[in-house]
Amino acid sequence: MSEIYDAVILGGGPAGLAAGLYAGRSRLKTLLIERGAEGGQIALSAEIENYPGQMLEGESGVSLSARMAEQCARFGVERRTDSIETVELEGEVKRLTGGGGEYLARCLILATGASPRPIGCENEKEFTGRGVSYCATCDGAFFRGLDVYVAGGGDSAVEEAIFLTRFARQVTVIHRRDTLRAARSIQEKAFAEPNIHFLWDSVVERVDGGDVLDAITVRNVKTGERTVLRAPEEDGMLGLFGFVGYLPNTELFQGQLPLEKGYIRTDEDMRTAIPGVFAAGDVRVKSLRQVITAAADGAIAAVQAERFLLGL
Repeated sequence: MSEIYDAVILGGGPAGLAAGLYAGRSRLKTLLIERGAEGGQIALSAEIENYPGQMLEGESGVSLSARMAEQCARFGVERRTDSIETVELEGEVKRLTGGGGEYLARCLILATGASPRPIGCENEKEFTGRGVSYCATCDGAFFRGLDVYVAGGGDSAVEEAIFLTRFARQVTVIHRRDTLRAARSIQEKAFAEPNIHFLWDSVVERVDGGDVLDAITVRNVKTGERTVLRAPEEDGMLGLFGFVGYLPNTELFQGQLPLEKGYIRTDEDMRTAIPGVFAAGDVRVKSLRQVITAAADGAIAAVQAERFLLGL
């Protein structure tokens, strides 16, 4: 029979890692399952500047999440790399099944986070990986010396546009409004960057090309006018990065937990509708999705999981 853990944490982003730290310090037998590298979305961030206590000389998502993972390991949290295919949330013992086997837990903390939302343009899927990307840190270097476009106007979009100036000849932010939604400090950096330009009141409607992306059709939402942005002949390709929001990773829990627009509903103590099942971080209904709020959620979830186990 599979070993039964006190707590299994599904997801290795800031929420999951913080939950692991607190569960480990409470001496709970804890397993953290993550299908990829630790860090979740922040592992894709080239620069972090708003996490309290970070390294002031420069902090990336990779460096911050690596230290969080080291803290978890220090307190005995086990780690498995696996992609979970099914979960059974009801009952005293929660059951997760993945490619690597079956995992059992008395408490389950769901910290599966969210994934980038598609831009929503025609031919997007066909050109993903061939000019369309959702990770500037991962793919920015492939567009060295080329023209790059960024769809979005929030913090992530503008921060990644700034990062892309390290590689691209020119970066153009395409935003459906005439003002950015990013924090004022981020906007100021972008407006001061000579290689960043802005295409206001516009959305990406279609992408085209041969083997790689070489044309982007944008539509002005106020006038309806369409413009085709083409790669210079000597370049032969363009880059398009999408940062238009996220979709919660909750497919596994549909039909088992109440969801609101795809996000898991919890109370202020991260409890879901099922006893012994908690949710933390970007996967749950909340007003602010940041590293600091995800870490706070994870800490609360782990403390409440310990209290739940003491009450059994």
